[in-house]
Amino acid sequence: MGMDDLEFPPRMSAADALMWDIEKDPLLRSTITFVTLLDRSPERGRVVATMDRASRLVPRLRQRVLGHPYSIAPPRWEPDPNLDLDYHVRFVRAPHADGVDALRQVFDLAQPIAMQGFDRARPLWEMTIVDGLPDGRAAVIGKVHHAISDGVGGMKLQMAMLTLDPDEHPELPELGDPEAPLTELQRMLDALAHEARAQVSGLTGTATTALGLLDRLRRDPVGVGTEALRTTGSLARLLSPATRPLSPLMTERSLSVSFHSVQIPLGDLKGASKIVSGRLNDAFVAAVAGGLRRYHRHHGHDEAELLRMTMPINVRSEGTSGRAGNQFVPARFPVPIAIDDP
Repeated sequence: MGMDDLEFPPRMSAADALMWDIEKDPLLRSTITFVTLLDRSPERGRVVATMDRASRLVPRLRQRVLGHPYSIAPPRWEPDPNLDLDYHVRFVRAPHADGVDALRQVFDLAQPIAMQGFDRARPLWEMTIVDGLPDGRAAVIGKVHHAISDGVGGMKLQMAMLTLDPDEHPELPELGDPEAPLTELQRMLDALAHEARAQVSGLTGTATTALGLLDRLRRDPVGVGTEALRTTGSLARLLSPATRPLSPLMTERSLSVSFHSVQIPLGDLKGASKIVSGRLNDAFVAAVAGGLRRYHRHHGHDEAELLRMTMPINVRSEGTSGRAGNQFVPARFPVPIAIDDP
């Protein structure tokens, strides 16, 4: 599916709005930061042109978030009348640190970038090009708010920023006529209309579900009851409050981050996952657990056995796969870290 097939609704979904509102607690900022190493420095003009093109293919990169204080409807995505690509695309030179490899220098630059919150009056993305790395290399530090997309949609968004041929210069898509900004009254009326549609849709879905449940109860009352008990127990485990961390180290958190890398050969990951009939993602989680095992051992906590993990589960369906934004549900469960070699 290409970018032309993606739908960009004018209003946030419930999941997008959660990513937006949850960071009222700064510890829960929904910031995605990624680092890409390049074999050489890119041309400044071409970088800006590429991001200009990407912002025309992906409307979210030209939109800001606007809510209404007197409405419970999710905020709207509206064009930023003051869009300035020079604000979003920045160029810096890496410090010439002797004996420090390229990745470490980039991580040191990326850490404060990741800690900073977004300017909520602007589109929710930034890109920093790092020049002057050892061996003539360069890097890209990208920063995107999670409200724009989940991981699956993020891969599609990144494809709008990349070309497979270094000599390719794609055409710049035309921008449509600028939308007239909504007045406060129009925003309020639009929010009320959205809530009315949501209520009707919810009632229709509830009625359909109830009819289906009645039919199943008539045909298999014992099976329905057993399934209900299993579901209730599962929900209780999933939604039970996490009052304390399972790790003896992760008891106090700050707003600071420190970036490091653990490299695992892709072939080894795939081979390990196949042995247990798992997926690549299972092996990735095991590798992370192994890194955290080393971290706890380094700090003298060999007794740590479990860590609590939240895993986003993709819920895109055939009817929603073409819609931009977040389409996942979080699942929380314990992961063992007492295994010496995951």
